[in-house]
Amino acid sequence: MPARIRLAACAATGLLAALLSAGCAAPRVTANELDSMQSEVAAAKDDFLERDPGMQAWFDDSHGYALFPSVGKGGIGVGGAYGEGLVYEQGRLVGTASLSQATIGFQLGGQSFQEVLFFEDEAVLDRFRAGEFELSAQVSAVALTAGASASAEFTDGLAIFTLPNGGLMYEASVGGQKFGYRPLEQ
Repeated sequence: MPARIRLAACAATGLLAALLSAGCAAPRVTANELDSMQSEVAAAKDDFLERDPGMQAWFDDSHGYALFPSVGKGGIGVGGAYGEGLVYEQGRLVGTASLSQATIGFQLGGQSFQEVLFFEDEAVLDRFRAGEFELSAQVSAVALTAGASASAEFTDGLAIFTLPNGGLMYEASVGGQKFGYRPLEQ
């Protein structure tokens, strides 16, 4: 590989690593903001269930989940995404979360999507809460279609589903997601 190409690849990898390592702090929300977020998350949950009623088993049987009702994503060469959501453990709201993503590669446009992460057990949810959770580009999410949830499985204690809200993005890029978590103040 020529030196200039190696240098460009190293620079791109370094930029991506820097963007992801910056992370994102979960939002601190007021009571009114929390009410609004709960409404948005409930509507997003309804969207998932409407698209695939089999998702109900994931919501019922998983130890917990983090649902992001609107993740905005955009890029021109270098891109990023950000969204805020709520975290539930055994059906009980326990905290707020944020998702940030940095990508590099061929990409042009913008889109919005919903994402839900299901945690198989308490240990996986605890890793998420501790801020030790980062998804690499190799982790795949199930783009939800009718019946897709029936064949999905946990991978390393995690299952991810996405549902597009809108927009158009051409993409052949690599990146990962990083999450922030903040417990609700009692």
